Amino acid sequence: MEKAMARDGIATNDRQLACARIHSDEGKHYLAAMAAAANYAWVNRSSMTFLCRQAFARQFNCTPDELEMSVVYDVSHNIAKVEEHMVDGAPRTLLVHRKGATRALPPHHPLVPVDYTFCGQPILIGGTMGTCSYVLTGTTAAMAETFGSTCHGAGRAQSRARSRRCLNHEQ
Repeated sequence: MEKAMARDGIATNDRQLACARIHSDEGKHYLAAMAAAANYAWVNRSSMTFLCRQAFARQFNCTPDELEMSVVYDVSHNIAKVEEHMVDGAPRTLLVHRKGATRALPPHHPLVPVDYTFCGQPILIGGTMGTCSYVLTGTTAAMAETFGSTCHGAGRAQSRARSRRCLNHEQ
């Protein structure tokens, strides 16, 4: 990315940020890798759901279907999506990269599922190492200010580094 930034004359306001033009080789490779990671994450969440349902079924001596355990809500985060947004009063097609964030659509937005039409897209923010968790919804103001984005929270009891030091594969 740094070579692409130098080649294309791109500067950021933070040395930890890097980017490339979407249609460059670097941009295409990045978006392809992100798509692969998003697919992996979806399969991972689906696998955890399946295994969780199986464990409950064993515990309660019934089938997962009898438990009526279904996914209530699933949302991707840390990905880039092509979206339409208002910029300087005009609609624009943008690639919105939500790193450390997730989408937060307001009530009555056409992409909000029917169940959430009147309240907006739910956002679940897991607490981080001793902080509270939150359940929020998207707002019209957020669409204008953040392209309908909000943080997603980590939901961890301890940092990743501490977990690696303190836990092993059996725990």
